[in-house]
Amino acid sequence: MSAAEKDTIYIDIDDEITGIIEKVRGAKHKIAALVLPKRATTLQSIVNMKLLKRIADENDKHIVLITSEAGLLPIAGAVGLHVAKTLQSKPAIPSQPKLPDDVEPLVEEDTTPKDGELDPTKSIGELAGMSSESSSAAGAGQDKEDTINVGSVDEEGEGGATGKGKKDKKLKIPNFNRFRTKLLIIVSGLILLIVLWFVGYFVMPKATITIRTNTTTVNDNISFTVSTAAIALDESKSIVPAETKTVKKTGVQKVPATGQKNTGDKATGTMTVTNCIDDGAAHTVPTGTSFTYNNVTFVTNAALALEPALFSGSTCKSANFGLSKDVAVTASQSGGQYNVTTHSYTSGISGITGQGSNMAGGTDKMVTVISQQDVDNAKQKIVDSKDGAKTDLLKAFTDAKLFGLAETLVLGTPAVTSSPNVGDQVAEVTVTAVTDYTMLGVKEDDLKKLVENDAKKQIDSQKQAISDYGLAQGTFTVTAKKSNDEQTLSLQTVATLGAQIDAEALKKQIAGKKRGDVLQIIQSQPSVQDVNISYSPFWVYKTPKKTGKINIIVEKTQTQQKP
Repeated sequence: MSAAEKDTIYIDIDDEITGIIEKVRGAKHKIAALVLPKRATTLQSIVNMKLLKRIADENDKHIVLITSEAGLLPIAGAVGLHVAKTLQSKPAIPSQPKLPDDVEPLVEEDTTPKDGELDPTKSIGELAGMSSESSSAAGAGQDKEDTINVGSVDEEGEGGATGKGKKDKKLKIPNFNRFRTKLLIIVSGLILLIVLWFVGYFVMPKATITIRTNTTTVNDNISFTVSTAAIALDESKSIVPAETKTVKKTGVQKVPATGQKNTGDKATGTMTVTNCIDDGAAHTVPTGTSFTYNNVTFVTNAALALEPALFSGSTCKSANFGLSKDVAVTASQSGGQYNVTTHSYTSGISGITGQGSNMAGGTDKMVTVISQQDVDNAKQKIVDSKDGAKTDLLKAFTDAKLFGLAETLVLGTPAVTSSPNVGDQVAEVTVTAVTDYTMLGVKEDDLKKLVENDAKKQIDSQKQAISDYGLAQGTFTVTAKKSNDEQTLSLQTVATLGAQIDAEALKKQIAGKKRGDVLQIIQSQPSVQDVNISYSPFWVYKTPKKTGKINIIVEKTQTQQKP
């Protein structure tokens, strides 16, 4: 064979033993020359060197370490690996490290080359030229066992001089796959324990605290004035600053038409008109001038020019001297009631009189039309339906953190439109009304202050505190109204006295504390009768640090009521 029948493998300084083993297994020829870097720490371990020797034997390989590293030579010699300084040098097994006299060497020295082993008298290049049969024979002679003979110290503690106590022991090669599996199981178990501990002590713990308190109620009846002109609460005069809010609401109502209209023919006739105006002047009666007899009215169809009136004393003589003139007239409305005989009529112009002829031609034909009353009724329904406006205004005050006074609600003049129009012949009318609603609102704290001042007259404020001012259930009544912006109201309410428990503030105060400390904090509150603390799961012994894990239930027991 040529000198090329060897594999030269270059080892990097950061190669692991597993990587080196794979490179050896991948060698195509019997001889594998491993060129080591300086300070090849991976092979400075006796275990790694033994692994390398074992793999070479199992794969019928002859390994030669190309290195001049003095620290590696004893280890290579201990396991029986050949070493050469260069690729052209002759390989040899280095001497084993010196051991005490009473310890057998790891590998017995034998300078005679054995069958199948590398000839120390030849260089690596010469060894690469050996016949395949020789290489095969050399490989067959390698020890395939993963053990080495180690001389042991005998029971008396003396070395192999006596020849006793020597035993063959097997050197077990660690199984790294099994080690990694065990390590993974241990780490996974540890992580699981940590997760279970976290869930058990931070996620699952809960606390339910039930607080029972005794309460007393008192009746309060106060009078106060709200004014938009006031700047601050005047407790002595019970004047509360107020704000005004306005909301525009559009209401729509559909109502049936109930009006009646006579669409028959109108009666017609002639009216003889006389000027009796005592001013000595001529007068013109315009078109459309009304002439009325009882409830029957006729209007002129044309303008009429009259001569100055003639009088005899205080008596008008114009008609006697032919100064009257005739003009055609038509009834103001349709209907047979306008078919009347000749009568005297009074006009809409003082001093102008008329004498009507027989009126005829009036007929009756009644139809349903929209009346003004229909429109007014629909408008009133819209105005009366003010709950939507009241709700919107109360919400607006709540959003502004104010207390809306619903009793001060005032509505402006609605802008009303109807479709169709009044007098139209239809069965139904749609009425739309746009209305502005205004309301007064005050700070809730100002009202509470007034209630508190009244309640202090009935209770011992040093021992009792108001837990509920009763404003939500109170009765407000407007007793005087100076204007929309200044009104006087009375308030009747029932105030509840007892422990004022601020659940959120209490949660922050007791979070993370033990049962005894929690009991002491809660029982120091006024009017607290009993406290029951329940933790879960069973191993929890103190209140969770997260307030969201704490549930506070307040049970109030009414003990008495003051008038």
